[in-house]
Amino acid sequence: MTDSNDILIVGGGLNGPALALAVANAGLNVTIIDRISTSTLAGGGFDGRGYALSVSSQRLLQALGVWDVVRDKAQPILDVKVTDGKAGDGPAPFMLEFDHAETDDGPVGFMIEDRFLRRALLDAAAEHPRITQINGTVAAQSVDPLGAHLTLDDGATLSGALIAGCDGRTSGTAKRAGIARTGWGYDQTALVCAIAHALPHEGCAHQYFMPAGPLAILPLPDNKSSIVWTEKTSVAADIHALSDADYLDVLRPRFGDFLGEISLAGKRFTYPLSLTLANVFAADRVALVGDAAHGMHPIAGQGLNAGFKDVGALAETLVDAHRRGEDIGRINVLMRYQQWRRFDVTTQAAMTDGFNRLFSNDNPLLRLGRDIGMGVVNALPSLRRAAMREAAGVSGDLPKLMQGKPL
Repeated sequence: MTDSNDILIVGGGLNGPALALAVANAGLNVTIIDRISTSTLAGGGFDGRGYALSVSSQRLLQALGVWDVVRDKAQPILDVKVTDGKAGDGPAPFMLEFDHAETDDGPVGFMIEDRFLRRALLDAAAEHPRITQINGTVAAQSVDPLGAHLTLDDGATLSGALIAGCDGRTSGTAKRAGIARTGWGYDQTALVCAIAHALPHEGCAHQYFMPAGPLAILPLPDNKSSIVWTEKTSVAADIHALSDADYLDVLRPRFGDFLGEISLAGKRFTYPLSLTLANVFAADRVALVGDAAHGMHPIAGQGLNAGFKDVGALAETLVDAHRRGEDIGRINVLMRYQQWRRFDVTTQAAMTDGFNRLFSNDNPLLRLGRDIGMGVVNALPSLRRAAMREAAGVSGDLPKLMQGKPL
C-alpha cells in the first residue's frame, strides 16, 4: 500500500472523498486519511445541517457518479429572493429575485442534507478499487525529490507523489508545510438549524440582510427549511443558550409568517465566522483544497461550492500531468492549480467580505443605496441573468467536472 499511492489525501469530510473519486476514476491510486471514522462522519438521522449546491457542483457530483444516489433527496432551488430586512419589519420594498425560468440551466441550485451527501461520497469512495480509507491522525509529514511521506500516530508510514490537504481551516497539512494564513474574524456567529413549517416553500430561497448579519432561509424537502442566521458573537451566544421555545421566539420576528407556524427540526449549531486564506495553495508535493485553502463568510453560500471547484481544478491538473508523464507532485505542476484557483478565490473572498461590511449594518444612507442597487439589478434582465449565472456557478473558467464532463 505504501508504494502504490499516487495521492495521499488528509481529511475525509466532503472535499476529500470528492477529490479521491475524481482522480481515481481517471486511474490514479489514492489513500484518504481521516481522524474520524467513516461511520461517525456519516452516521445518525436528520440533524438540520444542509448545503446549497450550485448547478456546477451538481454537475461535478454527476460526473463523479454520486448525484444519482442523492438526486431524490435533494431539493431544487427554483427561486431566490434577496432583500434588506429588520426584525419585525418584513422585507424592504426593493428586492432582487432570481427565477430559474429565466435561464436554460435548470434550477438555480439544490439543497441537500449533510447526512445524505456525506454518506454518498464516503460509500462511493469505499467501493472504489483505487481508493483506500484509513482512520488515523497524521503525526508528521515530509517531502523529498522522490515523493511525499506521512507518519501516522500509530507509527504507520505512507508515501505518494503528493499530499492533498482537505483538513479544514486549521489544516495540519498547511502548518506542517510551513504555509501561513491571512485573515480576520467578523465578531459574528452563524446560528444554524432547520425548521419545519406549515406552508410549502415552493422551492424558494430567501436571504434577508439584517443589521447584525444575513439571515438565509433555504428550502429542504418535506416542508422544511435550513436556517443560517448571523448575529454578533455575544448575542448569538445568548440566543444559543436559550431553550428551544425561547430560541424560536427570537427567530420568529426575523423570520416572518410567510411559511405559517414554525418549529425546530433537528439540532442547533453555532459557527464563528471569519475570513482565512492560505498565503499559497500549493508547495512542493503539497496542495490545499477547500477550507484548508480558504474560508469565507457564508453570505453568498459558496463555501462548499468553492471547495468543489478546487477539487475539479486540482483533479484536472493532476490527471492531465499524469497523462503527459509528469511527476504530479512537482511544484511546477501544482502551480498550475494555484494559478487557476487563487485569483478566483481571492476575488470571491474580497467580494463576500465587502458585501458583509456593506449589508451588516443599519446605516440609513447605506441601506438606501444598497436597496436602490438591488432594485436596479432586478429591473435590468441582462444584469439579473448574469448575476443568476454567477450564483449558479456556471460562468468563468470551469473545470471539466463542473461542466459535467469526465476527465
